[in-house]
Amino acid sequence: MKVTKKNKSQLKRASNAALASLLNLTILPIISFLVLVFLYRKTVPGTIDHYHARLGIKINIFAAAALILVSALMILLGGFNSAWTWVYVISYFTIVHTAFIVVALWALVRAWSGERLKDNVNN
Repeated sequence: MKVTKKNKSQLKRASNAALASLLNLTILPIISFLVLVFLYRKTVPGTIDHYHARLGIKINIFAAAALILVSALMILLGGFNSAWTWVYVISYFTIVHTAFIVVALWALVRAWSGERLKDNVNN
């Protein structure tokens, strides 16, 4: 890919979107998600920055749903007083949260290189 000024700005926005996604999953939830939505609104469909902004939003919405809903169901079904409920909730939350962080980190590395998370292979 030939790097032009336009491509550089798209790569910068793609990297910023992927970084905002990672930050939302780690140390700045909600604030980083708002930044991600703002970045998404500034992109043009079909570009690499639009792809990574949309991917970041999807990852974070799916992560929130998976972590909050399943953890809440475990607590409601297992009860607040059961020690095993908390073992399951903390284990589930830690493992699944780590998986989402790894995916967001992978997306960040792909954004830095100007690539999509998954290449489309047409054979």
